[in-house]
Amino acid sequence: MSQRSTVRRLMLEYGRTHAAEAGIRLRNTPAPLYQLLTLCVLFSVRIKADIAVAAARELFAAGMRTPRAMAQASWQSRVDALGRAHYRRYDEGTATALGAGAGLVVDRYGGDLRRLREAGDGDPGRLRELLQEVPRIGPVGADIFCREAQGVWPELRPAFDARARHAAAELGLPSTPEGLARLVAADDLPKLAAALVRVELSRAADDLRAAA
Repeated sequence: MSQRSTVRRLMLEYGRTHAAEAGIRLRNTPAPLYQLLTLCVLFSVRIKADIAVAAARELFAAGMRTPRAMAQASWQSRVDALGRAHYRRYDEGTATALGAGAGLVVDRYGGDLRRLREAGDGDPGRLRELLQEVPRIGPVGADIFCREAQGVWPELRPAFDARARHAAAELGLPSTPEGLARLVAADDLPKLAAALVRVELSRAADDLRAAA
């Protein structure tokens, strides 16, 4: 199987971003960017991806789709939404982190993460640093945000974290972000990155290698 054939199969079987799963129509506008940040907070603990996605959906369904709405919601409302998604063990701490993070986004960036982007001044490393100032967002959460947001923030391209690069190498694909970026159109970079991470996490690489 050629590299491009492998990529096509990857995209077909695994190329759905976490934002899409959570019902986020990602655009360079305040609400969806904040919803992506919320999703990254939810992913920043040891919990199954489907539960984190379900928790995001519950928070958004309860009206917590903007930083102001999240900050104004009661702590118990956040806990209850997380509980409906079976986001156990971490629900109370995450509810606190979501409230504090929403307050930070409102106070520092006027509720608009595009201002965080401006503060990053086109430097992906600086953007990651600023993202990690949000409570509960660490290197993994920042990687997820950049991986998904590269579709709307071109300065992040190509964003392939260590897990994606490891999966790519296992599949006989380029193991550098630049090499992987040459295999797809720019708009498809988030989907390819998501597909590689899914393969790495699900240990599906063996099936794809057998077909290569």
